[in-house]
Amino acid sequence: MSTARTWAVALTGVDGHLVEVEADLSNQTPGFQIIGLPDKALGESAQRVRNACVNVGLPFPRRRVTVNLSPANLPKHGSGFDVSIAVATLATEGTVSADAIRATVHIGELGLDGRLRPVPGVLPSVYAAARAGFERVIVPHANADEARLVPGIEVRAATSLAEVAALHGAEIDPLEVDPVVLPGEDDREEDAHLELADVVGQDDAVDAMITAAAGGHHMMLSGPPGAGKTMLARRLPGILPPLTDAEALEVAAIRSLTGRAVTRLESVAPFEAPHHSASAAALVGGGSRVARPGAIVRAHRGVLFLDETPEFQRVALDALRQPLESGRIELIRSGFSASFPARFQLILAMNPCPCGQYGVRGSDCTCPPMAIRRYAGRLSGPLRDRIDIDLRVARVAASRATSGERSRMSSAVARERVLMARAAAQERWQGTPWRVNGDVPGERLRQGDLRLPASVRAPLDRALERGTVTLRAYDRVLRIAWTLADLDGLGMPGADELGRALFLKKGLLP
Repeated sequence: MSTARTWAVALTGVDGHLVEVEADLSNQTPGFQIIGLPDKALGESAQRVRNACVNVGLPFPRRRVTVNLSPANLPKHGSGFDVSIAVATLATEGTVSADAIRATVHIGELGLDGRLRPVPGVLPSVYAAARAGFERVIVPHANADEARLVPGIEVRAATSLAEVAALHGAEIDPLEVDPVVLPGEDDREEDAHLELADVVGQDDAVDAMITAAAGGHHMMLSGPPGAGKTMLARRLPGILPPLTDAEALEVAAIRSLTGRAVTRLESVAPFEAPHHSASAAALVGGGSRVARPGAIVRAHRGVLFLDETPEFQRVALDALRQPLESGRIELIRSGFSASFPARFQLILAMNPCPCGQYGVRGSDCTCPPMAIRRYAGRLSGPLRDRIDIDLRVARVAASRATSGERSRMSSAVARERVLMARAAAQERWQGTPWRVNGDVPGERLRQGDLRLPASVRAPLDRALERGTVTLRAYDRVLRIAWTLADLDGLGMPGADELGRALFLKKGLLP
């Protein structure tokens, strides 16, 4: 047989596309050519495959080999096609069974010694194979645990090309080799173990944090250095509900795309805190030929914390506006486009001025008025409008800081309150695409059976008429009011809940 075919997976964002890998032998000048829009890394696969076959004792064809990756108009990138190209090439001369490789998806990179090296994106690739109806996939040994997270498909892990060939009927006795392993995984569980009770003297901020967790609301903490803004933000994942299996699979797929180890489905919401020097591309993702997930994608179903927010580039901050509304980010580049989920909870933290002492009792601010205005103006109005809770945090009094007293609210108690409030919201929004109050469109809360009585809405209506709040901010106040009602066990917000919501949003008293 001079032609053989098998299957691989090309990734565009988190979406996998099955690629048919065809190898053909012809009586021309010996050579190895790969066609079908490969990138440079994939084009170099020819040399890796040739050396790997020779070094494990598999006969490499001495005629001209042409490998076609179909569909030809789909860009392919990366070294994850190496194994599929190798087995298709070997099948052209009958070294491996053509029927066996035709029913199998192959994923993995080859080393020159023939060992299979791990590649990023195995989880979404295996999921795409299972969704396409394939029953078996072969992956590198290091990616085995990750691949087995996908139900309904047989996963075979291999350490070398010789082992893959033997699985497909090649007459070869694979030698035992040390498998290539992934670097140790980072421990994300630590954010779940940070105790909310360690926050002393910030009861209002703790209550606001619980409100944000219960309703999925975005939040900004402003205050002087040392007030506890970062301490509060890092404890948010610990009071969020555990991820469902479907959500954990989404988070694991994104983690896999970044090349990090995935050995299990984690229940703790992810927490991303990029440095303020991060560019817009670092936040939203990018790449010239390969779409890499940015911080907002890695924070999907979790928390994105931007400390020292005014120090970020303004263009980077404004890039958050669209995904905050839609929950997705579309990356469009020359030759390809990719879509990533980006439904995260945004927490911003900022000082009142460049020196951090403006308005702080007992401290002297050395910043000129223009510098203070310029510093606050680095956050655009449209971005501020998309923040649900805007809270000022003061420094803790020395007497409370040294007294040894702990906060009245522990993480366990706060999590129970959040779970109770979210259960009430899910019952209300049953049969709709929304799960938390922070996702509900404003018109749904302003119209129909959920419209608040005029006597309750009066303070908010007056703020809208005076121009103190925009219509977008009006809707966000309503969402916060419903969350406060859920936390208090009420069926509908009253004047008290709406007044508290208005204060949390704009610092205004009704």
